[in-house]
Amino acid sequence: MNLAEQLKAGTTKSHSMAENVTFVKSFLGGVVDIKSYRKLVANLYFIYVAIEEQMLANKLHPAIKPIYFPELNRTQSLEQDLCYYYGDNWKDQISPSNATQVYVRRINEIGLNQTELLVAHAYTRYMGDLSGGQILKKIAQNAMHLEDHKGTKFYDFEAIKNDKEFKSTYRNQLDSIPITNNQVSDIIAEANIAFTLNMKIFQELDSSFIKIIMMLLINALGSLKLNTKIFSK
Repeated sequence: MNLAEQLKAGTTKSHSMAENVTFVKSFLGGVVDIKSYRKLVANLYFIYVAIEEQMLANKLHPAIKPIYFPELNRTQSLEQDLCYYYGDNWKDQISPSNATQVYVRRINEIGLNQTELLVAHAYTRYMGDLSGGQILKKIAQNAMHLEDHKGTKFYDFEAIKNDKEFKSTYRNQLDSIPITNNQVSDIIAEANIAFTLNMKIFQELDSSFIKIIMMLLINALGSLKLNTKIFSK
């Protein structure tokens, strides 16, 4: 079915739109606010818990079995990052944003009612994490002055020794899934929904990020006015 190739081609526009959200563009440009970032990590935690619970529950389903790789799981690494950003009582401090709740409901609904569509969510998240993870990790480390692997365990796939080989295996497994042409179309459509759901989460973070930038500008202008008054005396 060439599902891997069709998924890539069929989500190009959505991928580009997600990358052009202000929060993502700022992140890629090396401007990262730690409060917004830790909220993103918290949201991702709820998303991956949902994905991984549904993947586990459906691991013998014909559409899921070929791409069920526990070594991809991110929940444990996200827990380590949350502990770093929020402290040992991180569970008491985090809650899913509105967009995250919509995302989680979608994953749970299709896991129960249209299981093959989980393929779209697994592909969108895990292949994205593997493909750009190391670049994003370096950006986060430099922008937030993080040491070693502190706060960036999410990007470390310790059970995967060769990213390139694994992604090739994953694509081959995608192509081996026994599905119809109609189901292929549905999976591609769902992958675009997944990108949109991710974009909604980034857009939520935009508002927080913009508020922070505005506060910095206001403080900078305040300091500038104060210095002007001092030097004018």
